Amino acid sequence: MDLRQLEILRAVADTGSFTAAGHHLHLSQSAVSRQILVLEDELEEQVFLRVGGKIRITPAGAALLALSRRVFEDIEATRAAIVDARRTLAGTLRLVGGMTVCLYVFPPLIKEFRKHHPNVEVKVTPTSTPRLVRQLKTGAADLGLVTLPVDDPVLDVEPVLQEELLLVMAPQHPLAHKRHIVPKDLVRQPFVLFEAGSNSRRTIEEFFARQQITPKVVTETENVEIIKAMVRVRLGISVIPYQAMAREVAAGQLACARIVGQTLTRETGWVHPRSARLPRAVVEMKRMLDVVAPRLKLLPDETL
Repeated sequence: MDLRQLEILRAVADTGSFTAAGHHLHLSQSAVSRQILVLEDELEEQVFLRVGGKIRITPAGAALLALSRRVFEDIEATRAAIVDARRTLAGTLRLVGGMTVCLYVFPPLIKEFRKHHPNVEVKVTPTSTPRLVRQLKTGAADLGLVTLPVDDPVLDVEPVLQEELLLVMAPQHPLAHKRHIVPKDLVRQPFVLFEAGSNSRRTIEEFFARQQITPKVVTETENVEIIKAMVRVRLGISVIPYQAMAREVAAGQLACARIVGQTLTRETGWVHPRSARLPRAVVEMKRMLDVVAPRLKLLPDETL
């Protein structure tokens, strides 16, 4: 069995006739028939039945037809990948992500990407998870990096980052001076939190529910910079990703702490439309995150 025989079998199955398959492949009808006979002799099994002047594929032929489609799809994908690899990457890549991702992950990621692919224009749109999913499904965006979970049958999801959520407060706040903070210390504290319905907020609410704490939420927003600004002026405390506060903690503008016995984390992942072959720009952007991820401040040092 060879590729030419698989190609001929597929042409006969698709056209429904030996003559039409020959026209399609620029072969004579006799050449098509001969190759099918050779294939059947090799298999000791018929691949087509000739019934009343019509061609009907047998179970053995159907199995070979499925193989033929897979083989030629793989060949085409490999050929296209080789061509893509030789071609200078250009065009536009539309990225979407949550606010924290856009502020702290995308800048170093896009800088690294542009070092390798300067002819690609990268457009970034910060958005909520439901809107991000809609944009990917409608083709308004190519690739998203978002807090998981995302569950949609037409999207592929690939977890790539796990970051720790920590309690954050003004340096003058009484909790900032406690050696150990336990869940009961949070009772009756005013909180500035991510907006309701977000995956980050859901993680925080699950913690509150486990500890039987009803938080006093003074305000909520998806913008982590607004959360930090409100925490700095002591409107409340919050729970945010460490990478969003690392610079301010190092500068003494904010204080952070773990809650004794509690590790709060959130997972971030790539989301894109499901496809047998992703655009090269999408593949390259995903690969660049593997390069950049070790530089991101996702976890505090062990002295905290």
